[in-house]
Amino acid sequence: MIHPTAIIDPSAVLGENVSIGAYSIIGEQVTIGNGTEIKSHTVINGPSIIGKQNRIFQFASIGDAPQDKKYDGEPTYLEIGDRNVIREYVTLNRGTTAGGGKTVIGSSNLFMAYSHVAHDCIVGNNIVFANAASLSGHVEIGDYAILGGFTSVHQFTNIGEKAFCGLGSVITRDIPPYSTAAGNRARAVGINKEGLKRNGFSPELIRALHLSFRELLKSAGNKDQVYIDLQPLCDKYPEVFKFVNFVKNSKRGIAR
Repeated sequence: MIHPTAIIDPSAVLGENVSIGAYSIIGEQVTIGNGTEIKSHTVINGPSIIGKQNRIFQFASIGDAPQDKKYDGEPTYLEIGDRNVIREYVTLNRGTTAGGGKTVIGSSNLFMAYSHVAHDCIVGNNIVFANAASLSGHVEIGDYAILGGFTSVHQFTNIGEKAFCGLGSVITRDIPPYSTAAGNRARAVGINKEGLKRNGFSPELIRALHLSFRELLKSAGNKDQVYIDLQPLCDKYPEVFKFVNFVKNSKRGIAR
């Protein structure tokens, strides 16, 4: 399962049934979990931990040094979960000491060709990065979010779970969970109704989220009073509480 032209550092740890294609390079301090498939011409550097049953396609660059001028060779890390699909020319960088030393990627994500995750990002689970979607450093992405092709995300920005960012979005401020955003500069334009329906959200819950979005992000009312008015919905629906709490605690500000 290891092609004879592959180069594997003696310190690398390979699980059971790992396959490595022609001319791939596995560097120092790399751990690869059971059943992971690495196709040809892939470079994986460490320290990096890659979980089980991932599929990494040709010409991907995984775990290389962060693209940060302040980085000076310190030992930093990349952690990747299970069952991710990482397509051609994807780049996933390690962290920096200033950002906690670690880039963390969850499980069951799809990274389409040319997408990029920079240093110190925290990427959740079941996320879709369409072609060339790119994260700057210190970005956090919630579970089940979708980033359209050529989406660019500014450093220190958060995108909430089940948010949808349209094609070519330039995101410089936070996108609340369950929202749809688009444009350059991107704005949160409403609740991701179709996506929430597909994820089993009830009509009542979607209406509650729509009301919360409208009152918090579109109305001119006093925000302290709006938080009080939305408290019954927060008590009834954990998702509304999460939405309101995200908006309330956004450090970078909401894109609206």
